[in-house]
Amino acid sequence: MSAKAPIGLYLHVPFCRSKCPYCDFYSMRGTPDEMDAYCAAMQWKIPESAAALQRKADTLYIGGGTPSVLGAERLKTLLLQAKTEFLTEGAEVTVECNPYGLADDFFPALAESGANRISLGLQSAVDGERRALGRLSDAAGVHRAVTAAKRAGFQNVSLDVMLGIPGQTAATLRETLDFCLSLSVGHVSAYILKLEPGTPFYARRETLRLPDDDQTADLYLQLCETLEANGLLQYEISNFARPGCESRHNLKYWHCEEYLGLGPAAHSFLDGRRFYFARSLPGFLQDEKPLEDGPGGDFAEYAMLALRLTEGLSESRVQLRFGHGIPASLRRRAEPLARYGLLETDSRGVRLTRRGFLVSNAVLAELLDWEET
Repeated sequence: MSAKAPIGLYLHVPFCRSKCPYCDFYSMRGTPDEMDAYCAAMQWKIPESAAALQRKADTLYIGGGTPSVLGAERLKTLLLQAKTEFLTEGAEVTVECNPYGLADDFFPALAESGANRISLGLQSAVDGERRALGRLSDAAGVHRAVTAAKRAGFQNVSLDVMLGIPGQTAATLRETLDFCLSLSVGHVSAYILKLEPGTPFYARRETLRLPDDDQTADLYLQLCETLEANGLLQYEISNFARPGCESRHNLKYWHCEEYLGLGPAAHSFLDGRRFYFARSLPGFLQDEKPLEDGPGGDFAEYAMLALRLTEGLSESRVQLRFGHGIPASLRRRAEPLARYGLLETDSRGVRLTRRGFLVSNAVLAELLDWEET
């Protein structure tokens, strides 16, 4: 990896209007003063980091939390600071947004400040399912937000969809997918609900009316087939895009490339080491230093991330990065998995099938439990 290769830049905004019952990301309801303090801290943290690294970034992702709760003016400040200090010409600049409560000038202000990609939290187009997930807007509000973003010039809009949620059926998923397709968005991210300890959903797990594992697997396959039949091609376990609309920033994670995360709970991978800021807004505002998270970027980690992609573990990419091909011992472990239809292996590399994606954790555990001989 070239020492001067552009990195990815991630800014974590730890504020939400309300906390969804399934979410375990670091977020809170923020006061205007807390939001102002956060942006002020970022205004010196961004140039300080740029000066220390002497690196450029060709992707910026502002996530959270819900970055849009900062409002257009605060986000403009962050975008312009990052553009001035870090970003290359033509950088991909994504802002996550909740479609609820956006001002008329919100998307034009972001576009004028350099953002060129929007990610909206749809989760479901069925309003009963959205209410069960704690979403504040209805499907009509999401429609208005997508229309407004496109009107402001955003050609790449992504919608988040959730699978395995309370009450979901093949028919309701079809309604959600028809909604996405009707808006001609460029990208869809689809995540299977996971009940995280400490969340309200986890506390209510015995009473939630969730699809079982087999039903959820069928929903996943239904989503994959429907999106691909309509031009949104799967390029990662949970991500689908029209050609050219893939998330360049997230591809950095899956290709095990370098990135810097700023903000409470943000993670980084630079110079072979991983580190992160504590899940504490006061600590970040007081300039507490990031915590070490050990080394990163070895072959096992690289392979685990690459195998999330439909292109899989590429022989040529491995050779370029590590100076050797895919280890023979790994290929031997792949052979029985290939016979079960969970992956494919050939001269180009090793890649999971769609069936393999459904049980990816087990497949990866088996595949990567190898020793070089």
